Amino acid sequence: HVHKELDAFLVADERLLETFALVQLHRPLQDRHGGRLHSRQTLTEAPVLSPCAWYVSARSKFSKSRIPQEIFAERSKEHEKYGGDPDQPHKLHIVTRVKSALRRPYWEKEMIKHLGLQKAHVPVIHKNTPAVNSQLKFVKHLVRIQPLKTPYGLPAEHDMADAYINSKGELIVHRLLQPVDNKAIES
Repeated sequence: HVHKELDAFLVADERLLETFALVQLHRPLQDRHGGRLHSRQTLTEAPVLSPCAWYVSARSKFSKSRIPQEIFAERSKEHEKYGGDPDQPHKLHIVTRVKSALRRPYWEKEMIKHLGLQKAHVPVIHKNTPAVNSQLKFVKHLVRIQPLKTPYGLPAEHDMADAYINSKGELIVHRLLQPVDNKAIES
């Protein structure tokens, strides 16, 4: 009896129609109509609900990654560990691809091609500039980056043909001895 009065009151007020539908969901079907079902009642008489009342956009489930602040801290200890100098950074990188680009996204494959790293374990020299470093960030998990060390200084242009890079990442200039002029020997 109380259910019938509540139903009449809620149906009369259209603003509370949605509340009525939610109340109807929580009561058994027999209680809605006095204990029995009416054969002439159709589904169109039932209140219309959203197919998913609890629908939440999937976009709200994704959030920014929370990067710990330690990553942005000063890395002076790493300079001591790896032998770098923060005041005078190296000018050139030796970039070597150590992992395959197969089964990787297209942007990583394009970046590998752009950087000239199609062949594995072949060193390529790149400048240590912010533009190049931002490109290397996309493929840092596929490459090994070493500083190019020049223990004997940068070679002159005529010595470039005799220079090579050893396994430690050092640019070694293999200078050939030049013959001394005969005039100097005679005196």
